[in-house]
This record gives sequence, structure tokens and C-alpha cells, in this order.
Amino acid sequence: MTRPVRHRLPGDFLWGVASSAYQVEGAVGEDGRGPSVWDTFAARPGAVRDGHTAAVACDHYHRWPEDVALLADLGVDAYRFSIAWPRVQPSGSGPADPRGLGFYDRLTDALLEHGITPVPTLFHWDLPQALEDAGGWLNRDTAARFADYAELVAARLKDRVGRWITLNEPFVHMAFGYALGVHAPGRALMLDALPAAHHQLLAHGRAAAALRGAGAGEVMLVNNCTPVRPAGPSPQDRAAAQAYDALHNRLFNDPVLLGRYPDLSAFGAGEDLRGAVRDGDLETVSAPLDGLGVNYYNPTWITAPDTPGLPFAEAAAAPGAEEYERTAFGWPVVPEGLTELLTGLKDRYGDALPPVFVTENGCSLPDTAADGRVADPRRIAYLDGHVRAVAEAVRAGVDVRGYFVWTLTDNFEWAEGYHQRFGLVHVDHATQARTPKESFAWYRDLVAAHRAARTARADAPAPR
Repeated sequence: MTRPVRHRLPGDFLWGVASSAYQVEGAVGEDGRGPSVWDTFAARPGAVRDGHTAAVACDHYHRWPEDVALLADLGVDAYRFSIAWPRVQPSGSGPADPRGLGFYDRLTDALLEHGITPVPTLFHWDLPQALEDAGGWLNRDTAARFADYAELVAARLKDRVGRWITLNEPFVHMAFGYALGVHAPGRALMLDALPAAHHQLLAHGRAAAALRGAGAGEVMLVNNCTPVRPAGPSPQDRAAAQAYDALHNRLFNDPVLLGRYPDLSAFGAGEDLRGAVRDGDLETVSAPLDGLGVNYYNPTWITAPDTPGLPFAEAAAAPGAEEYERTAFGWPVVPEGLTELLTGLKDRYGDALPPVFVTENGCSLPDTAADGRVADPRRIAYLDGHVRAVAEAVRAGVDVRGYFVWTLTDNFEWAEGYHQRFGLVHVDHATQARTPKESFAWYRDLVAAHRAARTARADAPAPR
């Protein structure tokens, strides 16, 4: 087993794990919860691999005490979970359902009782179906509804929650859900999906204002980011890579950190993002953040397209890419890409960049349980390499405050159903039996070693 990394990270560095409501909770029809876009999408024939659904998922809605006990055993500082909007507001508007809020109330208390900081995300892709029927994220009014929802949740939890996340990965939700149609809500609008980017960011800004108005503490946004590399040295490949970087990374970071959208002329979009942006919107979107969450999995190699359409194409192969190990998803394992990403954010945004948290990082592997044991040395090596990459970024001057492994338990992996296992804990989805993997023990040792080092530094006598 790879020994836990001993790189010195800040004494108050936050170690955690992350999850999302739709992927773990199940109980989609219980206690008044309304349908979400993912319930509707998963019911479509062929939408999710092998017809899997999240009707049960990890049954976290009923087994949460067992999962909190696993978190306590893991010894993490924080747990990033999401709140299901359809559980709080079944139709996406109106008063909160006390049963839905009650679930998150109990979960929050249990985490705090074990010394674990709750870090809730308000939206992780499970839009109430009623709002999608009214236009979803293509409808500007959804941003207003989201702010109302944020205020309801904050009123219940603000006395115990100090750090809030508004949205998770708005790029992925726009691109996969509205442009390509491979995620819920399953629209295939291509570039006509761009207004969904602005309306999500407007929702973030309005929710941030609502949270602060309710007395909430820190507010963050979580973006999926990727280092973009041209597949070749040609000017065409470099231009295609710049266009993709503008769409994937800068479209969701620039408005928040700089108060303006990047040049999207390659996509036929001007500064108004196809009419979505109105006066005052960017002031709302760019209100100061207390932290930026960054989800990282791999770099992206981009080439010039062979056919008209988008101004880029993802390269099937790039020079040297065959050297990388691949996860079960087929994603290349490139730890140094995380250092490149973090230092690149610092170089691009400078003093406008708030403290950064790596809010998701992990890998799917074909794990199997045998005799009560799950050996996953490749996941250990993956996590070890990426934690080292974070330490390299910190040494390079990036203010990184925390690292969250994706994820605690093997769960419903969206359009892949139950075929991709990212968890530190193996879940038999037929029996719901949970078996901590060897990576669970490795991460527990890493967190304990950091905590011990932090205590030793605090107890050391001051130099004379």
C-alpha cells in the first residue's frame, strides 16, 4: 500500500469527501418529494445504461446514520453533500416541505455531533420537473426560483452551516443536459443551450445574495475545470483549444471573478450571450466569493474540427496520451494536470481568485468485494498522486484550502447507472452492504497524519 503523503499543507487544510443527493439518497417518492428532471430522464428507454434508476441508489435517505458513522471512522474534517431541491420544494416554488428540510436538519446535526463540518450544495443537477416544464435553465425565472429556495434552506440551517455552495458544475449541466442531451433534461440544443449558462450563473448570484441576506457565512461556487491542451502544434489546433477553454473554463469563471464573459464569437455569441444577459446581471453574478470550488478529473486534448459545426473537436488521441493509465471511465490519469490547473487559475485571475478548494477528485475502477475486503491499489495511487499535485500548487503560491475525494460510497453515476465505482466504500446495490475499501484506510491514515502534524506544530515551543 502506498504510504500516506507527508507533504506539508496548511495547518487548517480541510480534508473531506463529497457526494450528491440524487446519486445516493433513493426514496424518490417518499415524504412528499416531487419528481426531478433525472427521474423523468432515467425513465426514458435507453437514457441510462441498462435501464438503471436512482429509485433506491445507496438508500442514504434511510441509511444515513450508517453513512455518518463511516464518515466518523474515516476521520474527515468535512462532508460535502447536496440538498435535493425537489425534496424541499416539490414543485420548485412555494413553501418548504418540513419533511424534506427535516432530513437535512437531522443529517447536519449528526455530522456536527461527530466533529464533521457540513458543506451543503444547493443544486447538483436535480431540478424539479415542474420548473423544467416551464423552460428549465433556459427560462430566466428559474434563477429567481432558485434564490427563493436558497433562502428557505438557509433559514433552517444557517445557525449550523458556515460554508455554502450554490451550484455544482454548471458547465457539465449545460453541456450534457441542454446542449448534447446525454444527461437530464435530455435536450440536444447544441449552441442554443448557451442561455442556460447565464441563467445558472445568475441563479448563483441571486442565491449568494439571498444566503448572505439570511445571515449565512461563506458562499462558494463549484466549477468543473480542465487544463486544455492542443492536440498538435498547428495554429488551427491552438485556436480550437482556446475556443474550448473559453467554453468549458472561462465561460463559468470569468463572469464570477472578472465581471465579464470571455470572447465567445467562435460560437456565434456576443457579450449578451444570445440575449440572456440584461443590465445589472453581471454585477449580481460577480459579487465577491468566499471560495471557488474546483472539480478536477483530467486534462482535455483539443484539435481543429474536420467538419463544420463547433469550432473544436476533442482529440481521440494526442501525442503522449497513450502513456497515461486510464480509469474505468476511460479518463487519463494525469495528476500533474491538477497542479497545472490550479497554478493556471492563479496566473489567469491573480488577486481576483479567492481561496480555492478541490471539491471533487477521484476515479472509477472495477472494484469487487471478496471475503470482506476490497483491494484498490490503483485508487490509492491515484489519490496519492493528486494530493501531491495539490501540495505542488500550494508550494507554487496557490491558496488551496481543502481537498474532497469523490466519493464516499459507490453510487448512481448518472447515465452510467451503477457501472462506475468511485467510492472509498464498496456498495453491493442488491443488498446495500457497505464494505470500506483499502483506499478508505489509506485516506483515513492520511487525514490522521496531517492532523497529528498540525497538533505537533501547534504544541512546538516558539523559536527564541
